[in-house]
Amino acid sequence: MPSPYRAIFAAPGTRSFSVAGFIGRMPLSMMGIGIVTMISQVTGRYGLAGALSATMAMSAAVLGPQVSRMVDRYGQRRVLRPVTLVALVAAAGLLLCVQQKAPDWTLFVFTAVIGVVPSLGAMTRARWADIYRGEARRLHTAYSWESIVDEVCFIFGPIISIGLSTIWFPEAGPLFAAVFLAIGVFWLTSLRATEPAPHPHDGHSGGSALRSPGLQILALAFVATGAIFGSVDVVTVAFAEEQGHKAAASLVLAVYALGSCLAGAVFGLLHLKGDPSRRWLLGTCAMAVSMIPLLLAGNLPLLAVALFVAGLSIAPTMVTTMALVEAHVPRTKLTEGMTWTSTGLAVGVALGSSAAGWVVDASGAEAGYVVPVVSGAVAVAVGLLGYRRLRMPVPTREGQRERDHESEHEGDGQPVA
Repeated sequence: MPSPYRAIFAAPGTRSFSVAGFIGRMPLSMMGIGIVTMISQVTGRYGLAGALSATMAMSAAVLGPQVSRMVDRYGQRRVLRPVTLVALVAAAGLLLCVQQKAPDWTLFVFTAVIGVVPSLGAMTRARWADIYRGEARRLHTAYSWESIVDEVCFIFGPIISIGLSTIWFPEAGPLFAAVFLAIGVFWLTSLRATEPAPHPHDGHSGGSALRSPGLQILALAFVATGAIFGSVDVVTVAFAEEQGHKAAASLVLAVYALGSCLAGAVFGLLHLKGDPSRRWLLGTCAMAVSMIPLLLAGNLPLLAVALFVAGLSIAPTMVTTMALVEAHVPRTKLTEGMTWTSTGLAVGVALGSSAAGWVVDASGAEAGYVVPVVSGAVAVAVGLLGYRRLRMPVPTREGQRERDHESEHEGDGQPVA
């Protein structure tokens, strides 16, 4: 492991919570695509599959920030364990309804409750931010590491989920996602030494973190970004089935995540100068442009190449987003602020997967790739319109003070992460 990554794990307890967070984040890539695969296997209806995946994402978008806000106020252990138990019970109910061929409305009810599942990525990032408060370079590396973990989940998660559902039995993918969630959450919350201190009073005062204009732009742009991810997942499964190799969809999606993983690993080693809002806008533009070649891929190998290239812009953009969240959100609401970006992604995944499912049912898989292209264009439009807000962090924010400190060093000719 390169020295910058070794350095961030010098702090006690960092390895344990990172591994626990990795396991607990596997459902992020397994549950949605697992539901799509399970429903398409059992019913053959991609519209229903996409709608259920969208329901879970929309539910997570509504409930996720509220869960994270409670975490900021009461602590990770007190909040995460009970809400995870609720999500696990709902997942069991969904699988039982699918197996018993229950009415469609029951599937939507249980899927909506699964959305209470906590954002483990925000929880681990909050721990890094607490450990390396004021150390911008190490925090940049830590966020890059977390982005790598995210992408490793997306490399192996779809392979496990789709593979289990297609080779073993349809419900196997979501079932194992629930197992990973239980292990990850209960292990993470047992690690009390690295848990950020709750802010019962500060976290309640001042309203939601979403009042920040900069965070509003990030969350809105991530709606469009999430639509890219959600639609690519659904359309790729359908495209692979049309090609006669449905199980290969997991490998193609893994290549997409691999591109992001490699880019994130390199990005974490760089000590970049300049305005992070500019880097974020460039990354968003790169993601949008990289969707266009998907329309031209006529077979799975070409699609895999196109998705690998598209993945290269994801992790750097996500890492830069976390830096911008810190600049615009009070530290007492950092977990909530990070979750709002995840919420934007979840809403986008809901819209993108649902729209892609209907387009696939109506016009075929190749036509479905129009959805991520349009979504990318919307993300760029939001970024351009809100760029001025991103360049002007609120002066009272903790992150702004850290950026001012970095600017002083930049003036001295020292490299800044």
